[in-house]
Amino acid sequence: MTSSNDPHITTVDSPETESWTHAWKGMLREVLETIVIALFIFFVMQLVIQNYEVLGYSMEPTLYEGQYMLVTKFEYWLRSPARGDVVVFDPPSDPGGIPLIKRVIGLPGEHIEVRGGDVYIDGTRLNEPYLQSKTMSHYDGVVPANALFVMGDNRGNSSDSRSWGPLPIPNIVGRAALSYWPPSRWSILPSYAYNAPAQ
Repeated sequence: MTSSNDPHITTVDSPETESWTHAWKGMLREVLETIVIALFIFFVMQLVIQNYEVLGYSMEPTLYEGQYMLVTKFEYWLRSPARGDVVVFDPPSDPGGIPLIKRVIGLPGEHIEVRGGDVYIDGTRLNEPYLQSKTMSHYDGVVPANALFVMGDNRGNSSDSRSWGPLPIPNIVGRAALSYWPPSRWSILPSYAYNAPAQ
């Protein structure tokens, strides 16, 4: 029962009004809870996974311009980058620029030599089955600690560690794990075994 300022007038909420008010409050609470949960899931997903559109032609024939990838951001919390991983990273030569995508070729402490169309790791020629053409350029250097040597699979059309040097590991956003668009190019990016490079 609710009283007005006039002591002689009283109003009584009907059962229907109380029921509607209770239902409205319950519905509002459910909507707010759903929004909070959705926001929580969204922010958690942003921490562990991210989508990325391939821009340019530097990773052909593995990846083509306009493909969309899922990038796992949490994976390198658990392990170090491995040779053959395709990684998305912030370009060291352009801080704040558009992220790039390349393949990990050299690891910290390794001597990288590019000559005669091939890549040599500590003097051993690297077998790269994903390439469509030879690596027609030259490079000779040692990968520093906490850095990687990365290259595009389209060696004749890629700006990579050959031109701007080793990639600092902290620049890595994550590993490109899955191509999901367009559907015709849906695939899980394969890992390659480099245990027995070609001699």
